[in-house]
Amino acid sequence: MFTHEKQLLHQVRVDGPNPTYAAMMQEQLGGPQGEMKAAMQYLAQSFRINDPQIKDVFLDIASEELCHMEMVAQTVNLLNGHTLEAAKTTAGNIEASVLTGLTPALTNASGYYWSGAYVNATGDLAADILSDIAAEERAKVVYQYLHRQINDGGVRETIDFLLNREEAHNTMFREAFNRIQDTGSLKDWAVTGDSKLYFNLSTPGGQYFSSDNAQPPQFTNPN
Repeated sequence: MFTHEKQLLHQVRVDGPNPTYAAMMQEQLGGPQGEMKAAMQYLAQSFRINDPQIKDVFLDIASEELCHMEMVAQTVNLLNGHTLEAAKTTAGNIEASVLTGLTPALTNASGYYWSGAYVNATGDLAADILSDIAAEERAKVVYQYLHRQINDGGVRETIDFLLNREEAHNTMFREAFNRIQDTGSLKDWAVTGDSKLYFNLSTPGGQYFSSDNAQPPQFTNPN
């Protein structure tokens, strides 16, 4: 069961309308690295998780991603303003002015609709968590790209909050990953000769890495 609280997770404001940048922000609403993708991926993955603590982490982060969707949608709303002006949207999605009546659609910056094909779920916790860590990192990178291309102080404040929340989620997934060592696809790591081979196929070059003493991946605490 889910409930909705009307206040936003973090206050959203913009200095003024900017339809072109509104189209750019759509990337984090309905794009492959966006907030809807994250929410649906973590929710879908949670359905088969038996560990109650890890299941809660997935559901908590999925729920927060829905909060992020609200923030991105409200940012798009404010940037679109109140006037249908397709001619002033010089890049990306002009459908807000010619189809949706300025309603933020579940599309990326080019107007392509969100797809369930963006969601990765394998039923193996190690594979899923690694996918989620990568998803959070990619989402942060997209926010960083967006941050560089706008001088609007309100938008920058929102993006800064969101990209830092991506870091927090990344940290939580890394902690969850460390708890599942020697389970699922991490069991019996590097027990055969084939799993310890490194082919040096770069010429000229050298063998800069070794898999002789291969260990399952683990994320260390920098503290």
